Amino acid sequence: MLKNDQLDQWDRDNFFHPSTHLAQHARGESANRVIKTASGVFIEDRDGTKLLDAFAGLYCVNVGYGRQEIAEAIGAQAKELAYYHSYVGHGTEASITLSKMILDRAPANMSKVYFGLGGSDANETNVKLIWYYNNILGRPEKKKIISRWRGYHGSGLVTGSLTGLELFHKKFDLPIEQVIHTEAPYYYRRADLDQSEEQFVAHCVAELEALIAREGADSIAAFIGEPVLGTGGIVPPPAGYWAAIQAVLKKHDILLVADEVVTGFGRLGTMFGSDHYGMEPDIITIAKGLTSAYAPLSGSIISDKVWAVLEQGTDENGPIGHGWTYSAHPIGAAAGVANLKLLDELNLVSNAGEVGAYLNATMAEALGDHPHVGEIRGEGMLCAVEFVKDRDSRTFFDAGDKVGPQISAKLLEQSKIIARAMPQGDILGFAPPFCLSRDEVDQVVAGTVAAVNAVLPK
Repeated sequence: MLKNDQLDQWDRDNFFHPSTHLAQHARGESANRVIKTASGVFIEDRDGTKLLDAFAGLYCVNVGYGRQEIAEAIGAQAKELAYYHSYVGHGTEASITLSKMILDRAPANMSKVYFGLGGSDANETNVKLIWYYNNILGRPEKKKIISRWRGYHGSGLVTGSLTGLELFHKKFDLPIEQVIHTEAPYYYRRADLDQSEEQFVAHCVAELEALIAREGADSIAAFIGEPVLGTGGIVPPPAGYWAAIQAVLKKHDILLVADEVVTGFGRLGTMFGSDHYGMEPDIITIAKGLTSAYAPLSGSIISDKVWAVLEQGTDENGPIGHGWTYSAHPIGAAAGVANLKLLDELNLVSNAGEVGAYLNATMAEALGDHPHVGEIRGEGMLCAVEFVKDRDSRTFFDAGDKVGPQISAKLLEQSKIIARAMPQGDILGFAPPFCLSRDEVDQVVAGTVAAVNAVLPK
């Protein structure tokens, strides 16, 4: 099939791509892939190349591609009412219905849903509401937010600060001073190899307590964390981590924000990661899986405790001064309603747990004894393979070797499978759509083994 070179040139001349080496792309030194169509777990580019997307876009196409039910819901909503705002009590049938559907699935202590467009703006909303909350309670000094190194919470000024990855801070003058970071619950990368998981959890708790002591509990408003670290390496927490962390937060009256942009709506085999790990958040961040990315939509689920103070604030100060033009956009809301219905009708949350467990077990069996595989880890429909120069001494490759990107590229080249080379480490990540079958798991694992052996022969 003849490539549309004009489109390629327009792309390089006009399109500012996120998370891209801008100069290389503009010079034509990096790939330019134009995606045309998709179905199930497969996407197809304009040249007719069919690829198995084992990362669901960006952890987001949970129900799989090509779901006509969602497309039809979007079309019907656009024909009936393409847009109206949600300011001063306005709503649509879709936005009101979706709010109820979310709360029916959320932990029992949650009260209301505020809608945005993406996870970054949802976490910006969360921080503003937390600052407002403490001002209403007469605690203007209680404003700092604790995040974790290797956490990912967005790319804005506040949310890029919350993100604990160097690439999102470097040359952007981030993080801002109200954001502070603590230890990541990354057991494989612990400094003391003699520590058991239990001892490592105690270490994480001690680091958190020390940070709170240095900063002063009266200055700290909230702690934000993903139930499972996502972009920082796809790292499930060690056993007992969340129970121990929550005990510290409760002792110091620090709110908990569960960033469930990746884990929300089924990726761990439970509706929310908070359910999976026994978390009791004050705010939950949602996005990607809310609509399976068929339309932009995010949300902040607010607890009864926080909502009561927000109500008090408007009684004292008038309408709350926060809003986005596209909050609760009816097309996004219609996509969300159809998406959540599909999750239930197709039993996809259960499938994510069952097939995800098979993916992790099969990957571990296939690569667990490879001399350059340090760890295979995952939970639900999340899986990661971490590569090392020497597994016995846990010696890592030099970052300049780009071993992870090499393996990701080889997997794409040889087997037409998309996995993600994660930042800050040689880690290959998988986050497939929930409709992935066992046969497709076998295809992903076989392709991964071939790619690893091509780049890192035993």
